[in-house]
Amino acid sequence: MRPQALVIGGGAGGFFGAIACAQTNPAVRVTLLEASPQPLGKVKISGGGRCNVTHHCFDPVALSQNYPRGSKALRGVFTRFQPQDTITWFAQHGVKLKTEADGRMFPVTDDSQTIIDCLIETAKQVGVQLRTQAPVQQINHLTDGFRVTLKSGEVLIAQSLLLATGSNPQGYRWAAELGHTVLPPVPSLFTFNLQDPRLLGLEGISLEKVQLTLALSNVEAKGKKPLKLSQTGPLLITHWGLSGPAVLKLSAWGARGLQAHQYRAPLIINWLGGMEREAAQADLLAYRQTNSRKSVGRVSPFDNVPRRLWERLLEAADLSLETQWAQVTKQGLNALLQELCAGQYTVAGKGKFKEEFVTCGGVDLKDVDFRTLESRRCPRLYFAGEVLDIDGVTGGFNFQSAWSTGWLAGQAMAEALKASPPLPVPQ
Repeated sequence: MRPQALVIGGGAGGFFGAIACAQTNPAVRVTLLEASPQPLGKVKISGGGRCNVTHHCFDPVALSQNYPRGSKALRGVFTRFQPQDTITWFAQHGVKLKTEADGRMFPVTDDSQTIIDCLIETAKQVGVQLRTQAPVQQINHLTDGFRVTLKSGEVLIAQSLLLATGSNPQGYRWAAELGHTVLPPVPSLFTFNLQDPRLLGLEGISLEKVQLTLALSNVEAKGKKPLKLSQTGPLLITHWGLSGPAVLKLSAWGARGLQAHQYRAPLIINWLGGMEREAAQADLLAYRQTNSRKSVGRVSPFDNVPRRLWERLLEAADLSLETQWAQVTKQGLNALLQELCAGQYTVAGKGKFKEEFVTCGGVDLKDVDFRTLESRRCPRLYFAGEVLDIDGVTGGFNFQSAWSTGWLAGQAMAEALKASPPLPVPQ
């Protein structure tokens, strides 16, 4: 018998780990176990069915800054396998990627099935045995490997094991049973529910640049000052509140704090994209001087603030839409500036981000050697993807961490198995 490596989890990290292991050491028998009938389920639905494979950012330091948890650990990882390597890998396997204006990268087919077919076919070509509908019941660490019992009762023995179970609670349970600290998983990348009269009826309005600020107690660092989190970017007003990249990024950085506050927290909105109050005041005064006889509701002086939103902000500042600019008092101007630059809102809950679900939490990164992705607690056990306490903001970053950790884990498994004798077949 050849030495065997088992990979549990048929997602992005699991497939890349299995393929890397088989390619690096063809003498290894690699088996990939997936509990569901179809592997790569998250790949299928990601990016609205197009699959946001990665992000067009090739500097490891800049890239790592897109991970609220895991940025430090990933810096070294990205020096060895980063988006440029992902692009090259898929190109070598017949899949060309394209870059969109915001840096996100998709297959030119705009179809996630292209990525799925590529991964499944490549795994088959390099000799990976893919077993679907093969849920794992139990994992036991042996002196010289692992005993994996399937729910069917079948027992598999392997010298090395890669756990790539994503945010599945089973994966966290197995990691804990094998001696690891598991940080409680909480949602990341979600929209904000807001019930505010200023936003009612404005669903569908989008703005290119809005600054959002949350003030939360620092639940991840006891005794330190409250966290003041801010994100600037595109925003979409919805029938339930707010969505868009600025909201999703803010939810990721504030994931634990928002969860600790039961997803209720004060939110400050600068509709002018972070413009300072003094600069906004200067612009308004200049506009008033040249448009003194026009009504304030006639047009928005700021190109990035749509007229319907502008009218709501005027009403919130107690300014009639028919008031002429010359009649706006200092008090009225200050009230309007407050609404524009520091409007006070309240997050009243969270919503889901499309069909995708990202969590923060997972295996404590201190328990993992990021040169190899091998456990520091359990020899020959490796991790890849979201089972680790790593999560990125929206834009292809979560897939990139899965490709990178899976690839390096698979290679390390293969190298370690070169000197390993085969294990006996379980009785």
